[in-house]
Amino acid sequence: MGIPSIQIFESAVARALGDEDLEEWEKAAERLEQSKYVNPNHEEDAFQCIRLSYNYLKDGDSKSCFLLCCLFPEDRNIEIEDLFRYAIGKRLFRDAQTMEEARGKLVTVVKYLKGSSLLLDSEEEGCVKMHDVIRDTALNIAQSEDGHRFFVKAGCGLKGWRPRGLHEGCTAISLMRNKIRKLPEEELVCPNLQILLLNRNFGLSEIPEKLIQNLKELRVLDLSNTSISVLPQSFSLLTNLQALYLDDCSKLIDISVVGKLNKLEILSMRGCPRGQLFREIEHLTNLRILDVNRSWGQFILRGRMVTIPSKVISKLQELEELYMVYYVFEEDGSCVAEGPRERTNIIRFDEIAGLSNLKILQVGLSDEGFIPKNVEAAPDWDYFCISVFGRCSDTTFWPVAYKQGDRNSRSLLLNGATINTLADWFIKAVTEKTEKLEYNRCKGMSDIVMEYDRGRLHKLKHLTVAGPQDELKELMNTTRRVEIGPVFENLEELHLKLVFDLEELCVGELPPGSLSNLKVFHVYCGWILRSVSEFVQRLPNLKKLDLNSMLKLEHVFRCEGFEPEQSKLREMHLLWLEELRNICNGLMVPLHVQCSRDFPLLERVMEAVNKEKTVLPKLKNLVLKNLPNLYGAIAVVDIECPSLGSNWAKTDLIN
Repeated sequence: MGIPSIQIFESAVARALGDEDLEEWEKAAERLEQSKYVNPNHEEDAFQCIRLSYNYLKDGDSKSCFLLCCLFPEDRNIEIEDLFRYAIGKRLFRDAQTMEEARGKLVTVVKYLKGSSLLLDSEEEGCVKMHDVIRDTALNIAQSEDGHRFFVKAGCGLKGWRPRGLHEGCTAISLMRNKIRKLPEEELVCPNLQILLLNRNFGLSEIPEKLIQNLKELRVLDLSNTSISVLPQSFSLLTNLQALYLDDCSKLIDISVVGKLNKLEILSMRGCPRGQLFREIEHLTNLRILDVNRSWGQFILRGRMVTIPSKVISKLQELEELYMVYYVFEEDGSCVAEGPRERTNIIRFDEIAGLSNLKILQVGLSDEGFIPKNVEAAPDWDYFCISVFGRCSDTTFWPVAYKQGDRNSRSLLLNGATINTLADWFIKAVTEKTEKLEYNRCKGMSDIVMEYDRGRLHKLKHLTVAGPQDELKELMNTTRRVEIGPVFENLEELHLKLVFDLEELCVGELPPGSLSNLKVFHVYCGWILRSVSEFVQRLPNLKKLDLNSMLKLEHVFRCEGFEPEQSKLREMHLLWLEELRNICNGLMVPLHVQCSRDFPLLERVMEAVNKEKTVLPKLKNLVLKNLPNLYGAIAVVDIECPSLGSNWAKTDLIN
């Protein structure tokens, strides 16, 4: 990145000053003027402005977080979660009572730094970036200030490294994203070192015993994405280590020495082989975050079983966040080890339910029957992603909705299970809070209204029903409902996929207020569903309609009493509708229609209503292709489309 104009950095100083009093503003202005006379160089001016902005940051945590950002390589995205975990390891935000509160403080600091122009937005969600000039200044500050003194060679292509000339007062070393294959056998003489980052040196296969034996102040160690297979015994000497990262160490076979790090608060082992945990983990009684997530690919390729001894997780009573996505709990609520199943030696799901401080849980169960019928105390999870995978051997239909980093999710994924079979405590702890629910191949589901009532799904915003679902003939049926009041009143998106046998969307009248917030309705492979118009008519806030591969659908809108001028529908996607003969019956709404090919029986786009002109004030694009039976698209009805561009004076018909 080039050097921005000096005015940008001066405005950064102004934003950093914020609500300081007039005297501080005058002092800052004087310092800026003095720096211009002493250092007329434009680049030096920029450094002085950034340094001044840093000096006026409101607290030590903000300053430390800013400096932590320079440990990442130049021009690289900085994941906010990585920044958070490094900050916690460095013992920032100690006034926060919980990890979630500390994470919120970090997010506030990041916003503050962006508002001070010291960090930039990234194109990637959950990331920020740091301008090169600002990073250079941050490095300069970190290398000179007491208590910091960073050594940073991140992303420099290093193939080797020796710690010669390293300042003994160094508090952070970042060698991440290099090509280092071997580290020196000599002792690293940095008695004040707090952070050591060696992650993403993919060829690095060993940590020498001597290298880390005297790093007694080390608090953060990141060895992620390396080829290390064994952790040296000198690890036991890292008595102040707060955060250890071993993500995607695919060759790691033994981490038992980690059990001696009794001050550890964060242990992250995402993507490690079979997600192995050892009984020594039970000694980490100060652990607050345990992340042993696996990716979907690892789950499929490396098998469904994992090794977690019983009565280990239950001893981690300080645990606040537990990530075990694509681990599978099995019979009796147990998480099964590979090989012979010894029921007395494997974890039970009620061990997790009994963790009183746990606030974030992401985990998989192989069957809803393995959820205990009763627990001593109902858990109070703030966020969760719980997947019940079912006993389906065909992984094609298994849910894959979890995304790494999706920590603020309240998601439930049911494969082959229904809410009706879940325990009462689980209903209270999970489904009542669920905002995103996905059903896959759920046998025994007659309609989703019964699921709504049983699960008390008042907070649900996203619902997916995916088949094949042989027994689901009616999506909703209110004629047999006992409860009163609206259903799905907060639902915003409804997705129906592979519902081959679905015949009706709704039987009976929906109570007032039902589906009142639905904005997106999507049907894919509803092969025998003949009509959607009556259902869509009941959706006052629908904005997007997506119909794909519906073999029997003859029309989209053809319903008496429909008042299209009141509709908020703005966008339709219509694909592979082989029987479609009519799209709109006098539709008069500002609509963007995206029609693709293969409507071989389509005869009319619109039919006249009382022979009056049909107005589409905001229609911008309508492309119709391969329609041999189309007639009357324009000639029969007088259509006015004032928003079409000059090159779209008429609807484009391509046969």
